[in-house]
Amino acid sequence: MSDSAWSDRIVGERMQTDQEFAEKVAASNFSRQQWGLVMTAVEFEIENPDDLDSARLVADTSKVESIVPELEKVDQARGMAAGGGRQSDDSGGLFDGVKDALGLGGGDDDIDREQLAAAEEMAQMYAGDLQEKLESKGKWEDVCVLARE
Repeated sequence: MSDSAWSDRIVGERMQTDQEFAEKVAASNFSRQQWGLVMTAVEFEIENPDDLDSARLVADTSKVESIVPELEKVDQARGMAAGGGRQSDDSGGLFDGVKDALGLGGGDDDIDREQLAAAEEMAQMYAGDLQEKLESKGKWEDVCVLARE
């Protein structure tokens, strides 16, 4: 069965975990909007679904690095909307954004390594919280069975 079969089965638990995780986001260096962007780049996998004792829900954060430069822009845009200010000229515009997205930009000079590490760590915490939720609701074994197929 595809990854989407087991991930579709846990939508309700994800929504509950999102709500409960909001406190951790508020205590972090990420705004809600930034965290939302991080989560668009995270995919979840189940390691060792054949062995319930070692099965673990993990966050695949391999794509998070690609959105790190956008995190600051999210808050800048929010500040502009709230304050009506002008965007600074340090933005490269649409063309530079497309080049960066295609990997043709200036490399990883714009990558804030600390922010990347924090995003990856929080994504793993989220995965742990989600797994705990699934276990507490008695759904973890069923999800692992679906992930095996």
